[in-house]
Amino acid sequence: MNGLDSLYQELILDHSKHPRGKGIADEPGRVASSHQHNPMCGDDVTLQVHVSDDGARLIDVTWDGTGCSISQASASMLAALVEEDAGDAGLPREQVDALIEGFREALRSRGKIPLDEETYADATALSGVSKFSARVKCAMLAWVALEDAIARA
Repeated sequence: MNGLDSLYQELILDHSKHPRGKGIADEPGRVASSHQHNPMCGDDVTLQVHVSDDGARLIDVTWDGTGCSISQASASMLAALVEEDAGDAGLPREQVDALIEGFREALRSRGKIPLDEETYADATALSGVSKFSARVKCAMLAWVALEDAIARA
């Protein structure tokens, strides 16, 4: 294992053991949620989004779930990314859609398209998952939940 792979493995384990954004609470404002289940391995994620009143901006993401370290780390990395990028004004819907689509494209590329570290921060560590098709669904679970929750908001 090279140094970068080792760092990525450490990031995944850190987010799995010390998840960011975990814990769904009742929040005022425009809130929607989505529950996603991976029947292949039993991973479950429920993700809640808080969007602006006009639905144009993502304000916050919280989640809860159980499953493998990849699914849990991915949800944590997603929540941390949104928190970092949203700031006080929130993240524009178009940017959220682009993040989801870029993540999906990279994970389905079988290692041909790496995630950009400036765009995806710690979630870049999940780039290597794309080489293992059985694990792609684990990493995608929270991102699919985000896409679904935003559509419901």
